[in-house]
Amino acid sequence: MCGGSENSIEKCVSRGWGNSDCTHQEDAGVVCKDERLPGFADSNIIEMQVNENRMENIHLRPLSGAHAGRMPVTEGVIEVKFKEGWGHICNTGWTTKNSRVVCGMMGFPSQRTMGKKPSSLQTVYRIHSVACTGNEAHLSACSMEFSKANSSASCPDGGAAVVSCVPGPLFTQGRARRVKLKPMSQVRLKGGAKTGEGRVEVLKGSEWGTVCDDHWNLQSSSVVCRELGFGTAKEALTGARMGQGMGPIYMNEVQCRGDEKSLWDCPHKSITAEDCKHMEDASVICNIPYMGFEKSIRLTGGRTQLEGRVELLLSTGSGVRDWGLVCGDGWTSREAMVVCRQLGLGHASSGLRETWYWDSSNVTEMVLSGVKCKGNEMTLTDCQHHSVVSCKRAGAQFSAGVICSDMASDLVLNAPLVEQTVYIEDRPLHLLYCAAEENCLAKSAAQANWPYGHRRLLRFSSEIHNIGKADFRPRLGRHSWVWHECHRHYHSMDIFTYYDLLSLNGTKVADGHKASFCLEDTECHEGVSKHYECANFGEQGITVDCWDLYRHDIDCQWIDITDVKPGNYILQVIINPNFEVAESDITNNAMRCNCKYDGNRVWLHKCHLGDSFSEEAEKEFEHYPGQLNNKIS
Repeated sequence: MCGGSENSIEKCVSRGWGNSDCTHQEDAGVVCKDERLPGFADSNIIEMQVNENRMENIHLRPLSGAHAGRMPVTEGVIEVKFKEGWGHICNTGWTTKNSRVVCGMMGFPSQRTMGKKPSSLQTVYRIHSVACTGNEAHLSACSMEFSKANSSASCPDGGAAVVSCVPGPLFTQGRARRVKLKPMSQVRLKGGAKTGEGRVEVLKGSEWGTVCDDHWNLQSSSVVCRELGFGTAKEALTGARMGQGMGPIYMNEVQCRGDEKSLWDCPHKSITAEDCKHMEDASVICNIPYMGFEKSIRLTGGRTQLEGRVELLLSTGSGVRDWGLVCGDGWTSREAMVVCRQLGLGHASSGLRETWYWDSSNVTEMVLSGVKCKGNEMTLTDCQHHSVVSCKRAGAQFSAGVICSDMASDLVLNAPLVEQTVYIEDRPLHLLYCAAEENCLAKSAAQANWPYGHRRLLRFSSEIHNIGKADFRPRLGRHSWVWHECHRHYHSMDIFTYYDLLSLNGTKVADGHKASFCLEDTECHEGVSKHYECANFGEQGITVDCWDLYRHDIDCQWIDITDVKPGNYILQVIINPNFEVAESDITNNAMRCNCKYDGNRVWLHKCHLGDSFSEEAEKEFEHYPGQLNNKIS
């Protein structure tokens, strides 16, 4: 049990050497940051900074009367923590470039110009003559002079350095409204657990792609962060640490100065498939403003700090702020994702609708119900919810709960394979008894003249990849799986995939569904071992960097289109549609294709994941079936 400041693990509290009840299956490991702490290898920093002058923390102390209590703090006196306590920076010679660096560290993309504000603080000025270029990711990377510890060095003709920062759209007052007004960005972050972190993806033309991690550093990462309205980069991550992408890889050997407006403005190389693989996708963790969101929510009753019943601090009817429960009706892993993010506890592992098995606290009143989140909100109260609390099953035992986790799975469908394998089969009814029993046919099949006649089936292969950082496992354990005698297999999830055929206006004209009757590792990337196999009542799941292939000739791997008229349609496939199992990214769970059916044959065109096109291209996809007709002709 370490506090974090020990210089050796030997100094931490433990049972002592050799006193353990562990096996080697429980060996601990670490993943260290790719980059050393800023300033460690910088020749501009005096040698003693690594030792007695190392900056342990920096924050802003609000100016007296300046927006008291408002978050985030955008303006204030810079305070620097050293081993012996807090000190200040002499503002003699202070520049806007210095302010830009400090604001970036505080999570703000830019700074305001402000005149000197001499401070009457009775303080020790530890830092003097700061000279930043403005592109540093951390103040310790700037040139500066230090006073000796415990000295009473003064600040001639000046006072404590003060900065005024400009917050990004997500962190301004009325942020929910302003986010909608934000212009379309050419860069985005995917797969991260917290706001301001994720795999870097850039938009080229109408399709999103990733960035290769060769030469990836804090300067390039900071350009991404500022472009998205955050501060400078806290970490520049390599090796697909936030999961692998699935689309094209657009940029390699990106080398930004740090003052570019967009990542596309930085020198870089275009790459070929031989240059880089998705296992080298670059990621970032950005500095974001401190908002104090975690103070208004807590977990109680769980076995660890990562789980528990959700309790919110809200104003009651009398205007007094008090802790209350959240109704469990309709609660899913989407809402759990927001709770875990607000608490800074990583990804969601589960969203629980009942919490009767956890210790009850004194909190009994429901203060929030009808919560519906997209999954990307920063706080639970940013989600849609009832204006008046209404809960079908009252009481703490039916309130919402969560289990959080450091890692999460992420399932995506191989869209090109669907396009390559699609065909129509007229299948005799006498071969469809099992499929009918599992509701894999259209409702009109019940009125058919069994066993004579046939059903027309739209068939295709489905290859589902886990590109996340944790294995995908069914929510229910083996004791709850359902045995189907006809097909002689277990269903580990009631609904694993939806298959829908939609009209061009979005109306469903035919559908299918697939229960996860055999969720296993069909194949894996080189060097990855399979963990899941369905045979002999084996464990079901999909290992990280493996995929599960449902071949086109498997029962229920179809949509029954017997009653569908010829025309232009959209084929839609949605994995984990009810969000039974939490994932790090749910925007890539849907795949869509243009579909043309002439009564005898079928063609698919432009199959893509739901988040792989720009918003403009997605709208064009929905309204221009003529592109498909041109391709076919």
